[in-house]
Amino acid sequence: MKNFLIITLSLLLLSCGGRGEEAIKTVAETEGELYAPGQETVFIDVEQTEVTPAYTIIENPQVNLAAFPVDKDGYIILFDGSCTKGWRGYGKDELPGKWIIEDGALKILGSGAGEAQDLDGGDVIFAHKFKNFELSVDWKASKGGNSGIFYLAQEIRRQPIYISAPESQILDNEYHVDAKMGIDGNRQSSSLYDMIAAKPQNANPFDQWNNTTITVFKGTVLHAQNGVNVLEYHLWTQQWTEMLQASKFSQAKWPLAFELLNNAGGAKREGYIGLQDHGDDIWFRNIKIKLLD
Repeated sequence: MKNFLIITLSLLLLSCGGRGEEAIKTVAETEGELYAPGQETVFIDVEQTEVTPAYTIIENPQVNLAAFPVDKDGYIILFDGSCTKGWRGYGKDELPGKWIIEDGALKILGSGAGEAQDLDGGDVIFAHKFKNFELSVDWKASKGGNSGIFYLAQEIRRQPIYISAPESQILDNEYHVDAKMGIDGNRQSSSLYDMIAAKPQNANPFDQWNNTTITVFKGTVLHAQNGVNVLEYHLWTQQWTEMLQASKFSQAKWPLAFELLNNAGGAKREGYIGLQDHGDDIWFRNIKIKLLD
């Protein structure tokens, strides 16, 4: 067992857009558990401080899922095309201004700067941690567009969302250079980014809608694209560790990312759903999730 020096720091209570009691509650209020909102926990691996840098997990308040509608199939509607309730910037207390609603879709207004995100943009998360679930998202990319859907994400202070979260790639496979990078197409649409290629590759072209469905259940993960299962893998296994070691997130190349991703979801094996701002115009709609707990 690893030995960790744990330091807890108090933060101001942060909530997402309009702190309405009907929409914003901590997990403690919902489930009756002890919960100290707005804390940071600093993890320092005292055995490997020269290899893995210290990191800080920020624990902010979570929304009460009971405040969101449920459809006839049991999916909780995370975005209904008219309201961004529950969404905020990663590491922020509100939704960045470049995320807008356009024709019933949640759109990121591309900066054209790739991952060099400006202050009014950035990745966004739905402010509730999920454990076992089926997530369904419709998305559309602009020409040459790039984005991603993250899951089991933690908020790590001064670090990007992808340092802790597996990513289902969103890409215009025809015009974005990432489609030709990586290994065997593992950076193409609905792939587990830089690790497993989505096959068959059945994404529609830019400016056309696609659907990605991500299922996480007790460590088994499935990606489906446009109704077809395109990959499967198993978290927290030797297979998962080996995939990380063969990727850009290896222990040698990026020790902090390896540490966090190898333990994706943290101690409770749960985390946020996130959408990426990669500098391109991308649209999202019909964002919904079914709990499988």
